[in-house]
Amino acid sequence: MFSFLQKKSPNIQSEIYTDLHSHLLPGIDDGVDKISQSIEIIKRFQDLGYKKLVTTPHIMQGFYNNTPEIINNKLEQLQEELKNQNLQVEIEAAAEYYLDEYFLSLINDKSEILTFGNNYVLFETGFMNEPINLKEIIFKLKSNGYNPVMAHPERYGYLTQNLELIEDLIDRGVFMQLNINSLSGYYSKDIRKMAEKLIDKKYVHFLGSDCHHIQHLKVLEISKGKKYYRKALELNLLNNAL
Repeated sequence: MFSFLQKKSPNIQSEIYTDLHSHLLPGIDDGVDKISQSIEIIKRFQDLGYKKLVTTPHIMQGFYNNTPEIINNKLEQLQEELKNQNLQVEIEAAAEYYLDEYFLSLINDKSEILTFGNNYVLFETGFMNEPINLKEIIFKLKSNGYNPVMAHPERYGYLTQNLELIEDLIDRGVFMQLNINSLSGYYSKDIRKMAEKLIDKKYVHFLGSDCHHIQHLKVLEISKGKKYYRKALELNLLNNAL
């Protein structure tokens, strides 16, 4: 099952140096408001040993109407400020796409979709119910050469009692990105248990901070000290290949 994602030997690593999934471009979603906040958080990432950040602002029609142009312009401003402050942290931008009809229309129209690494596309869904077009959109993404990455699967109620669906999604070519702060119970005890279960099942391919503000970095320091964080590092994580 999902052998295409498995390797013959484990890629055990002592730490990850690339963060996937954050909201550090100021003023365009529910993340940071000001570039000074972005810089403060990036310095904290640097203190934690991170060398590269892939920040992923929301694209959600009707709420966060971001475009590649908006995101790339904000990225350039942030990169310039990092250069001015001589901060040696590499930062790129992709997006966290909400899986809906608008996203499907972007795929169908072959519009520009923001990717990272090996043509990865980060997406999220509603938390309670499985989207009726989930598998259709995954098929469309794969057919167009994209590699879909599901953000924080441990937080979706419709997956909690349905590990078979997670297996099916992985078989369809979906990679799973777990939030590190789920491991400390930051979101809830049940989400922590689900995160641990996904690690035990080896259903995790990326770890991410999902950082929106400085408090998330304070929790991250605690979460990285948890037993299951060390256990996750024994998986075939792809962070450091980005």
